[in-house]
Amino acid sequence: MQDDARYLKRKVTAGSLDVHPTEKALVVHYEVEASILGESGDHMVGERKEGQKIIRVKSLSPSTDVGALAKKVVEECKLIPHSRLPQVEQLLYYLQNRKSSPVEGKVEKKEKRSVKPRELTPFEGMELNEEASVTRVDEYIELLYEGIPEKIRGAALILQLARNPDNLDELLHNEAALGALARVLREDWKQSVELATIIIYIFFCFSSFSQFHGVVSHYKIGALCMSVVEHELKRHDVWREELRKKNKAYILYSAIISTSFSASAPENGSLRRDQDKAMRKYQGLLAKQEQLLRVSLYLLLNLAEDTRTELKMRNKNIVGLLVKVLERDDEELLVLVVSFLKKLSIFLENKNDMAEVDTVEQLARLVPCEHEDLLNLTLRLLLNLSFDSGLRAKMVEVGLLPKLTALLGDENNRQVVMRILYHISIDDRFKGMFVYTDCIPQLMQMLYHHGEEEIEAELISICINLAANKRNAQLMCEGNGLKMLMKRALKMKDCLLMKMIRNISQHDGPIKPLFIDYVGDLAAEIRAEEEEEWVLECLGTLANLTIPDLDWELVLKEYNLVPYLKDRLKPGSAEDDLILEVVIMIGTVSMDDACAAMLAKSGIIPALIELLNAQQEDDEFVCQIVYVFYQMVFHQATRDVIIKDTQAPAYLIDLMHDKNAEIRKVCDNTLDIIAEYDEEWGRKIQSEKFRFHNNQWLEMVESRQADESEPYLYDNDNDRTDLFYSADGITPGDGSVSPDFFGDLQAQNGDLHHTGDGNDVFDQTSSSPGRPATAYGFRPDEQPFYQYS
Repeated sequence: MQDDARYLKRKVTAGSLDVHPTEKALVVHYEVEASILGESGDHMVGERKEGQKIIRVKSLSPSTDVGALAKKVVEECKLIPHSRLPQVEQLLYYLQNRKSSPVEGKVEKKEKRSVKPRELTPFEGMELNEEASVTRVDEYIELLYEGIPEKIRGAALILQLARNPDNLDELLHNEAALGALARVLREDWKQSVELATIIIYIFFCFSSFSQFHGVVSHYKIGALCMSVVEHELKRHDVWREELRKKNKAYILYSAIISTSFSASAPENGSLRRDQDKAMRKYQGLLAKQEQLLRVSLYLLLNLAEDTRTELKMRNKNIVGLLVKVLERDDEELLVLVVSFLKKLSIFLENKNDMAEVDTVEQLARLVPCEHEDLLNLTLRLLLNLSFDSGLRAKMVEVGLLPKLTALLGDENNRQVVMRILYHISIDDRFKGMFVYTDCIPQLMQMLYHHGEEEIEAELISICINLAANKRNAQLMCEGNGLKMLMKRALKMKDCLLMKMIRNISQHDGPIKPLFIDYVGDLAAEIRAEEEEEWVLECLGTLANLTIPDLDWELVLKEYNLVPYLKDRLKPGSAEDDLILEVVIMIGTVSMDDACAAMLAKSGIIPALIELLNAQQEDDEFVCQIVYVFYQMVFHQATRDVIIKDTQAPAYLIDLMHDKNAEIRKVCDNTLDIIAEYDEEWGRKIQSEKFRFHNNQWLEMVESRQADESEPYLYDNDNDRTDLFYSADGITPGDGSVSPDFFGDLQAQNGDLHHTGDGNDVFDQTSSSPGRPATAYGFRPDEQPFYQYS
């Protein structure tokens, strides 16, 4: 029958025409009928096969001329007869007006989030005039045993096959081919960059599929690639050094001959040509090397899917090698390297390795850049690294803060940028640096444009952190900033926005008076019916308003706040955070004489003592309650109530030697006033102070007397009585009391050592100290008491 077969007939029949369900495309269905005809034209063998062709019309937009586009589609697609032009036009019109499907939107969004390195494309050295065939693999293997040019040709032909995934399974079972390729790579990779690139590319094709990772590992291609990368980076350093020397020699020689009258133009031109030739040679070598680096690193990235393999790479300093490659300018290579580093950065050990090398410095030069994928990947890598406080400091040090701020207007990268900025804003030492950028105006503009929509978590979180800095808060309040924030917060009952306002309200200076117009609005929100979280922020904002001209008595009466405050003082009546804010609020309003008297008459002081007993282990509670006692004894109207009708002085004496410095400081100020106005308590306080310090002095004397042979402490200077007098003549002249006693007295009573203060340590009632912001001695916007390297 085969002898009789003479002709092959192929017939294509157009079928239905439809639109693609998710893309802007037309789908043409067709049927192919293949027939074998005999010599006489008789039908001998036939086969039918259905197929479809997708015609994408990406240029289709609301302004597109649908009629003209339909004609173009019919002319270029032979499967659509001209008679179906009206149907094509109708389908295109439908696509033009169809809304983007949710599936399509999600796919696009997902693709934007998961940027991957672009697939490797053919490069110089892979082009061949002949087409490879699977049946001739043995011939290609034989070429691998010849010279370098034949090896390159044989490997390139095998690569043609490997680039088709359908051939990988057959090549996998050809152990002779894979073994020969691995042997040639191991022996000859230093001799030819092209040969090494092609063979690694073949194994890269296998590495693209997880099920083939075993064969790549079996031939130890990963370890070989690590050696290749390390060697090539060293070669590059040598090339650069040679080029630098030649450039230096050219510049030096040019300077010499330019000052010599005997210099000839041909000599200078020849030198210039040599220098240009060296540069072109370097660029050619660099291009080939970057091809090799790219395919090697891509293979390693694929193998790193297995964390055990990734750990082996880390032990061979993969991070150091990748950071070294970041010095290059090839964008596709940089996309691959940054992708690899981003994958590695999720593990603590790799992140620590990145901290030891100049990773952040190298990444800083890529921000911003015109390559969208490279910029997005770089920002996401920086986000991973920004969880480390040391690396955050490095980001600020290399000048990334203004660069990141400038990217807030980029819709594609705004979310990632805001997350990095949020991490930077966590550190108190960096909050003030935002003042020197245009970050805060941009953030306020974003808040304004949100209207009644829910504010993004990243946006409001940055604002809350930055508001803890005084200069930032002033910028936020410029113009109608505070008015806009208050209006939105009160209307939407937005707890996070009110937290931002609360942070703004804590700063002294021109900011606090701006809140006077909103005191009534805030006080009206302090009700038992409101959510505790909302009341907490409103109450905290009010408690920060230590404004002398504010009539707190009127506020308490008009909004009936005293019963609410007293009820919330009961232990367990609310969350501890809310109870603490109630105590702080009482301390703030107690600065007013009339308010202090009103609160004392309402029975709040016994409630505070009860709360002090319940929360005695919490330094913050103790500090703020003691400050309320201080305000009460500071006013004549309430002093007698505190001293005579309560046990508050006894509690204060117990707290006089507390471990917390802020508690000791507030406690001492309160006890000094009590001692001044009540002789009985004054003697008790003096006796307790003397007892405490005398014990310390006696212990010190006893320890010195233990050594009989110790010489006199002051040797032969006993006759010099001036040694035992301070400037005001307080210290006895006989040396019976150590001068250290008075220095210790100051420290033990809780007064912090501030150099250059200039105030008398005993003059503690001369002025009223401000309310302690925290039991830990510094406000969030102040410089902490430790140094950063």
